Amino acid sequence: MQSVERVGQIISKYFALIVILVSVIAFAVPGIFTWIQPYITFLLGVIMFGMGLTMKASDFAIVAKKPIPVLIGVVAQFVIMPGIAFGLTQVFNLPYELAVGVILVGACPGGTASNVMVFLAKGDLPLSVAMTSISTILAPIMTPTIMYILASQWVDVNTGAMFMSIINVIIIPIAIGILLRRFFPVAVDKSVNALPLISIVAILAIVTAVVSLNKDNLAATAFLLFLAILLHNVLGLLLGYFTAWVFKLDETKKRAVSIEIGMQNSGLGASLANQYFEPITALPSAIFSVVHNITGPIMVSIWSKRPTNK
Repeated sequence: MQSVERVGQIISKYFALIVILVSVIAFAVPGIFTWIQPYITFLLGVIMFGMGLTMKASDFAIVAKKPIPVLIGVVAQFVIMPGIAFGLTQVFNLPYELAVGVILVGACPGGTASNVMVFLAKGDLPLSVAMTSISTILAPIMTPTIMYILASQWVDVNTGAMFMSIINVIIIPIAIGILLRRFFPVAVDKSVNALPLISIVAILAIVTAVVSLNKDNLAATAFLLFLAILLHNVLGLLLGYFTAWVFKLDETKKRAVSIEIGMQNSGLGASLANQYFEPITALPSAIFSVVHNITGPIMVSIWSKRPTNK
């Protein structure tokens, strides 16, 4: 188990480079990875199950003790990122398939890697965990609703089916993970160190599947789409920080809110796109996985060297 943990730590350290590398390989030799497509939803369920294994009841205690920062962060999560996404689709005049994909990743809850980034950036970790947890729990309602409001002009959005899909692929695996941790804590504690490696492999598999299935579309739209996704992510980070500043939260909370808003659960976006829309719609989620795993460590490197002035 220690060797697995070490491998996970090494891969985590160079994750951004590894994501880029496997994406290039998937683009160059797509046939190697296309078989993964039917398993995208299952892989996301594995990631969410791992997230549940790491969660405790105490993670939600901050919501009861200090609800205002969590409320500010979660509301901003579901307003800022979808709003930026919709604005960018208009500015760049993206084809409707890509526009739907950009809005979809913007409508997803916070990403699972955000907590690690907040910790390394000397941010408020309990706030980060609470924001991830609450936004994820609200996702079955918020994500389909946002998609209906912003994307139904282009595609039919089956909110009921999407609601059930998010319940099945996110809420149920997380709930099972939490229950296993509650009733079998010793066994879970022994295996929890392997979770980062498992999650990383699952994320890499999802990215390679999406890239390989969309080689031609990616070649035609790569620069424009990458620029739109990069702006989406960076503006999310900046506006997240600005929102926390407006509400006079302290520096550790500003960092937590910024990273939580800027890093999305792009795996969920890819899974929903694969289920309900055309394959190309999953491309923005795959590119977002690459982008936020580059900008996240950059923010960590900047903030980790600066005092929080608490």
